[in-house]
Amino acid sequence: MALVIEGEERIAAPVEKVWNALNDPDILREAIPGCKSLEKKSDTEMAATVVLKIGPIKATFNGEVTLKNLKPPHSYTIQGEGKGGIAGFAKGGADVTLTADGADTTVLKYAAKADVGGKIAQLGSRLIQSTSKKLAGQFFSTFGEKVAG
Repeated sequence: MALVIEGEERIAAPVEKVWNALNDPDILREAIPGCKSLEKKSDTEMAATVVLKIGPIKATFNGEVTLKNLKPPHSYTIQGEGKGGIAGFAKGGADVTLTADGADTTVLKYAAKADVGGKIAQLGSRLIQSTSKKLAGQFFSTFGEKVAG
């Protein structure tokens, strides 16, 4: 089942600060809903463990994240794959762009695509789409608060 999620967040911080935060595992760990661990393996690779509840299914996903197409401090593509055992899997990516809106405000835009399979995919596209949008919204609002601090 394929999902597409797009959005935009205004962050009260300069582009350089937002870019640095997007590459900081400590900030990302705090902003990702259900994130139990996030470790930087290299400048472009991270390993994560995330616990998610989608409808009646709660699962722990272990995954790898890779950053590609880096154009500091304006954009990158983040790709990842997570396996949740019997619950299923999720894999996908997002294009993230940062645009300055004055000296101290950044507009962060994202366009994400994901595929899910296994038991989670059987829950229905409407539930998965709404949960995914909610999780993305939580991440970006928490991320914005942490960066604007």
